[in-house]
Amino acid sequence: MPFTLNAPVHSDQTLKKSRFIGCVEPVAGRAGALARVAALRAEHPGATHVCWALMAGGHSAANDDGEPGGTAGRPMLEVLRHQDLEGVLATVVRYYGGTPLGAGGLVRAYTDSVARALLGADKVPVIRWQLLRCVLPYALEGWLRRELDGFGAMLAEVRHGDGVDATIRVPGSRAAALVARINDAGQGRVAWRKADKDDPG
Repeated sequence: MPFTLNAPVHSDQTLKKSRFIGCVEPVAGRAGALARVAALRAEHPGATHVCWALMAGGHSAANDDGEPGGTAGRPMLEVLRHQDLEGVLATVVRYYGGTPLGAGGLVRAYTDSVARALLGADKVPVIRWQLLRCVLPYALEGWLRRELDGFGAMLAEVRHGDGVDATIRVPGSRAAALVARINDAGQGRVAWRKADKDDPG
């Protein structure tokens, strides 16, 4: 199961006079990640490099920002993968201290900056949501509202007409069990419809 973070976590270390400031934080996607990297560049105008790695929406990206190819972004990305993280951006701001670290030293520095930050991380499971839509008798509306809590589900929308047209947001792993429970309670009086969209995030 993939995890994301509740809040940003940081690290700060100095190696051979170079300072590495690490951060791992939740992001919604690539646009948010690029905006955050741009903000870091503005916050650290004297930094030599702002390297980053992103895992979001099932996509990954990594940027060495002028460091030798494969010594920064990719190793940072591997730390995120190893920790099964999703919807997160890792950044490391480097202030060069004048002493070269070599390729191996750079890989270790960038990897360690991300790993150190994650030591203090509060990880939470990523929930894949699914939308279900059904029309059920008015007599079952109260029962449905009470029942949803047990499935970690909620009503996304309710329309009242010939029956109660309910759109339900439920964790994907619990969807089949909830459908079975509603069908059982409805005894053939529940009509299922196609929801407008799936996985609302």
